[in-house]
Amino acid sequence: MRHQSQSVEIIVHIDENLGDLRRNEIASSLAANDGIYNARFTPNRDHPMLVEYNRIKYKAQDILRKVMSHRLHAELIGPI
Repeated sequence: MRHQSQSVEIIVHIDENLGDLRRNEIASSLAANDGIYNARFTPNRDHPMLVEYNRIKYKAQDILRKVMSHRLHAELIGPI
């Protein structure tokens, strides 16, 4: 069950140029984690990724590590 008060959304900038298939793979992989509610790339922009997650279960650095575990270079841009 998702609790709005525990939900936060951050922007992660991915440095690499990725195709649609790879972007979908990464977003699906992240969203498959319990406590990560949504992961999606910004439409018409290849590098920013929005990730909504449970702030009690994860810290922003945890999300960044999960993104980088896909052999990517990335930085946290910050919360929305």
